[in-house]
Amino acid sequence: MKKLLLLGILIMATACVSTKNTIQNIDDTAVMPGLTKEKTFVITETASDKKYGYNQDYPVNLGFMPYSAAEINVKRFFGALSGPNGEKLEYKKTDSCCPFPTKKFDMGAGLLDIYEVTWEGLAKPKIIYINLYEKGKVMAPKDFGIRKVL
Repeated sequence: MKKLLLLGILIMATACVSTKNTIQNIDDTAVMPGLTKEKTFVITETASDKKYGYNQDYPVNLGFMPYSAAEINVKRFFGALSGPNGEKLEYKKTDSCCPFPTKKFDMGAGLLDIYEVTWEGLAKPKIIYINLYEKGKVMAPKDFGIRKVL
């Protein structure tokens, strides 16, 4: 049912997709981050650009795998992060948006996933855009920490 809904959305979105991709941080030469023993990404850098992850034109690009298996990268990504002082994150997908053209999906279009991220002490949830179709350098967005792996 979920796949059928996604297919329907993509069909509708394809008709409305601009011929220009507005995503600014796609890098087809990017290498998938390594994995820890806990199967989370090894992230070593925090983005200097305050738009990274927070803006639909600068999403976190996690499309290193076929789309059908790519959601595991969301778990790997958020599992590697913490709040700025080491707080444990909670995250949930809240929506999809922003159709864009891509050659990485048979339908010719992709959607960004929107995640709401919280941690203890955070006054207002952070909204992070994730792209599961294209590659890019994987970093911690500003205001996030990188989880310490023992």
